[in-house]
Amino acid sequence: MSRRSSLRFRVAFVFASFGALLSLLLSGGLFVFAQHLGSQLIDETLQAELDDSVTRRGITPFFIPPNTMSIKGFIRSERESSPNIPEAVSGLSPGMHNVSIGEHNYRTLVAEREGARYFMLFDIDTQLQHEAEFAGILIGFTLFMTLASAGGGFWLAIRVVTPVTRLAEHVRHAGPDMSNLPLSNLARDDEVGDLARAFERYVLRLGEFIEREKYFTGDVSHELRTPLAVIMGAVEVLEQDASLSVKQSERLVRIKRAVLDMIEMTRALLLMSREHLPGVEEPLCHVATIVNAAMEKHRHLLVGRPVELVLDQQAEMSLQVEQALLEIVVSNLLRNAMIHTQAGTIRLELNGDSLIVSDTGIGMASDEQSRMFERHYKGRQSAGFGVGLSLVKRICERYGWHIGISSAAGQGTTVTVKFNSAALS
Repeated sequence: MSRRSSLRFRVAFVFASFGALLSLLLSGGLFVFAQHLGSQLIDETLQAELDDSVTRRGITPFFIPPNTMSIKGFIRSERESSPNIPEAVSGLSPGMHNVSIGEHNYRTLVAEREGARYFMLFDIDTQLQHEAEFAGILIGFTLFMTLASAGGGFWLAIRVVTPVTRLAEHVRHAGPDMSNLPLSNLARDDEVGDLARAFERYVLRLGEFIEREKYFTGDVSHELRTPLAVIMGAVEVLEQDASLSVKQSERLVRIKRAVLDMIEMTRALLLMSREHLPGVEEPLCHVATIVNAAMEKHRHLLVGRPVELVLDQQAEMSLQVEQALLEIVVSNLLRNAMIHTQAGTIRLELNGDSLIVSDTGIGMASDEQSRMFERHYKGRQSAGFGVGLSLVKRICERYGWHIGISSAAGQGTTVTVKFNSAALS
């Protein structure tokens, strides 16, 4: 499992995202509120200075506008005008304005009172500096909340996921018989306990099912082998009868071949029903020997047809595999090629790590290729039961082999089985 797909990472990521979003909204709201509050206080201060200046001008004819570090005032009327009124503010209309004069920024109030125009300027450089510092504090707070949320989320994820992880560990190390699966130790009164109890009930039902399958497999093996052995014995007796005609002998050969195929198929199916345990050594099989035997066994399918059967062995190849299963793979691929090739060539190639079966037969359409390995699927021109290639696919998956088909309608088919390098010898 990748780190990003783990439940712990996702829970921590959600907590971090939620903490970051919440702190970002909170910090943004605080910053906007503080900025609005500062602007409102400055506006109220300018308004108070304006009212005070209007009052003092009405009392004394020697009125001097305010001129401090923060506030500067100017007045302009028909009988008087303050000197050095900045050009940036002299043409402003009544109201509140933000003005830059040189390197300084001012909040400016322009108002008409008693026949005079007043200009009140408040130096907001200090205010802007405080706002920048406050913004830095809020950014730091947001980062801290994000990290704290991630840490809290990861800690909480560990607490929440640990029981699930323990359950997964118990299941992962369970043996084939499920005997060392003490799920009852995890059966607490919570959701994980419910999951453990439900899984334990499922394991018990699965064990009962496996036990029934074992009995069924054993019974089928016994019930099939007995009549097959009887049929084979009768065939061997009939083979000694010299009075049989040629036709009868040919039919007897077909019966014997069918019985042998059934015996091999029964053995293969029994092998497939067993669990394939990695590391357990299997018999060493010479692929070329099995291929040659399959060619001779199925050569009768080409009688009366101008088809050349060719084996191109480029390298010796041996596999650790049950011989009956490898025979099924080779025989099914070869038999399909023979059935669907009316003229031309069937070539089997052994090149060191793969088996390639190619023919010049009828080929397959693209929609058929995509379904060829489905169980019980038969192509448009197939007379089989749709089981052979499905079984071949299962055998390849059992041993980690890769099987691929390349075909086109009317242009033949090529099937490549690439063997697992670990099993090659």
